[in-house]
Amino acid sequence: MPLTDLAVKNAKPIEKTRRLYDAGGLYLEVSPAGSKLWRFKYRYDRREKRLSFGKYPDVTLKDARAKRDEARRFLADDVDPGEHRKAVKAARLASAASNFEAVAREWFERMMADKAPSHKDKVIARLENDLFPWLGKRPIADIAAPEILTCLRRIEARGARDTAHRALQNCSAVLRYAVAIGKAHGNPAEHLRGALPPARPGHFAAVTEPGKIGPLLRKMDDVNATFPVKCALRLAPYLFCRPIELRSMRWDEVHLDTAEWRYIVGKTQTPHLVPLATQAVAILRELQPMTGRWDFVFPGRHDKKQPMSSNTVNVALKRAGISTREEQTGHGFRAMARTILHERLGIRPEIIEHQLAHSVPDPLGTAYNRTKFLNERRKMMQEWADYLDKLREN
Repeated sequence: MPLTDLAVKNAKPIEKTRRLYDAGGLYLEVSPAGSKLWRFKYRYDRREKRLSFGKYPDVTLKDARAKRDEARRFLADDVDPGEHRKAVKAARLASAASNFEAVAREWFERMMADKAPSHKDKVIARLENDLFPWLGKRPIADIAAPEILTCLRRIEARGARDTAHRALQNCSAVLRYAVAIGKAHGNPAEHLRGALPPARPGHFAAVTEPGKIGPLLRKMDDVNATFPVKCALRLAPYLFCRPIELRSMRWDEVHLDTAEWRYIVGKTQTPHLVPLATQAVAILRELQPMTGRWDFVFPGRHDKKQPMSSNTVNVALKRAGISTREEQTGHGFRAMARTILHERLGIRPEIIEHQLAHSVPDPLGTAYNRTKFLNERRKMMQEWADYLDKLREN
């Protein structure tokens, strides 16, 4: 007589393992300890075999019968359901071992073993942050060029053009390795040559390598300039705002007690909030006795009712021996922060984009919310200032 849900639920253990039969080879095995396991008995090639269908109540009577019926269909097609299950599991394991992340990590361990730790850190960071989240679980043999390009454009969109090119190089190396070990038939990354703009942007020069930032900051600290200009140079990396926003900063927008700078972004006419790190607050407090009597934090040299000139910061950088064509511009501090905050400090891109006062897509549309991620942004701005200080002092 077939089992019922109530009979299965009320089945009690006894001193020995017992079996409660349903139909078609399906039975419930009740152990002395009280566990209830579904099993299927069948014959294949004149041999009696058994297959486990899982534990009750995780697998219900209805579920077990469905598994039994599926197994019987395999038998009807002269396929051993037990061997079929083993083959499926083996294929799944093989697929997992052949996905992009598995092959990339194997390539990294073999090919990066003798590289400098700093280089290895950069490579694995690019893989883990910019490629694995979208390509990691994909079978490496199935990856196509458009998928890779989508990842690269995602990097490029945050201003890290050089990183996008390096990620392409790493991706191509992984795929060549996959071809060599027989896990891929071709390297689709090779078809992306010329798909990205040149790595070196033709507009705002920016230092985006941590090892070069310390010397840059020390040059800026040593420049011969007026005190307000030196303060502007010190604030520019901490705030990474647009140069016009820095030079147009007004004292009535600065709230030192709450460590905030609130203003209207001229480019988009949207309110923006910049959390001020303790270092930025200290600089402004030191400057306030000198320029606090005027509207602008950085008043013009000759006309105090106007902000300082748009060229002042770049002129000061040149005076410090920094090439604004090849090395760093006032606007370049945005690219510096955008690249390193994500790549080195692990900050999520959407948090950085909000702090840069960029419009960020969200489920309700493309917009900018000045208070979104505010707690994370406060933490980020302090972490960024501390990071710059460490680079300056090292």
